[in-house]
Amino acid sequence: MQVRRVVLNSRPGKNGAPVPENFRLEETILSPDLQDGDVLVRTLYLSVDPYMRCRMNEDTGADYMTPWQVSECLDGGGVGLVESSRCSTCNEGDVVTSFSWPWQTHAVMKGSVLQKVDPQLADGHLSYFLGVVGLTGLTALLGVREKGHVIKGANQTMVVSGAAGACGSIAGQVGRLDGCVRVVGICGSNQKCKALVEDLGFTAAVNYHQEDISVKLKEFCPDGIDVYFDNVGGDISDTIIAQMNKGGHVILCGQISQYNKDVPYPPPLSEKTQETLQMRNITRERFIVLKYMSKADAALFELSQCIKSGQIKVLETVVNGIENMGDAFCSMMKGGNIGKQIIKI
Repeated sequence: MQVRRVVLNSRPGKNGAPVPENFRLEETILSPDLQDGDVLVRTLYLSVDPYMRCRMNEDTGADYMTPWQVSECLDGGGVGLVESSRCSTCNEGDVVTSFSWPWQTHAVMKGSVLQKVDPQLADGHLSYFLGVVGLTGLTALLGVREKGHVIKGANQTMVVSGAAGACGSIAGQVGRLDGCVRVVGICGSNQKCKALVEDLGFTAAVNYHQEDISVKLKEFCPDGIDVYFDNVGGDISDTIIAQMNKGGHVILCGQISQYNKDVPYPPPLSEKTQETLQMRNITRERFIVLKYMSKADAALFELSQCIKSGQIKVLETVVNGIENMGDAFCSMMKGGNIGKQIIKI
């Protein structure tokens, strides 16, 4: 069987921004002969995510992430259809997903790394298994629940950076549903601001390219900030933390503004921001969703119910064709997506 795949053509360097030329499309031959435990899958959707920038380096900087190897097929979140199987847990016609799905049009995978999913859980939208009813949704929901300490009736204000991205767009809605009276998003375009407020129910949104974040936060958060869902780090986070209340909570989810720099993760804070955290007793603990997988099934069911009821709205940016994986990844790293960046194969 002839298949197409995407390999790592070159590394951007620890301090370099990724470019489409770092990725290469190849054609290869896949043997359909399966060994015991093998499953032949047809890829339907693939995901690109900010954490993958770390995997482009020789050292990812995190013990739970392995680096991609030059000239080898890349992998990440994927969903597809079982075409044949020699695994007792997977049958022909099953919809399956995995965190380590090869960037190939077809692949032979071990059934042990595949999870069978019910399309009804995603209300028929199979791409949602890579987003809101997948690891992204879990990160948003459990991040808010485990580290945000949102209390109904407590008049809390939440700010979300990277708010129009896959995780931030869900996290803000979870904060609103859990009881925050104000949810303010930080994003990079007027179109994204409009989507956050009109489509997702955010109280307000700030375009950091055109507006003064500090001034706007004082306007939109008159009682200060209690919960901050941090997806970006850097100067934006310093500005937000400066307006946080005593006893507030930072949910340290991602630091996308720092991923093209040779710095440790999480990157060190400025001395002024560190003093603010200490003086105001603000918690800032790294959140790794993989440590909370015992709560995954219940959380995914809750997210599914919220989608079906319309309480959570889903935004996606869909690009067609495996040949566009590199372009889609680089666009996502520059904020070109609204909601989850998906590649339809």
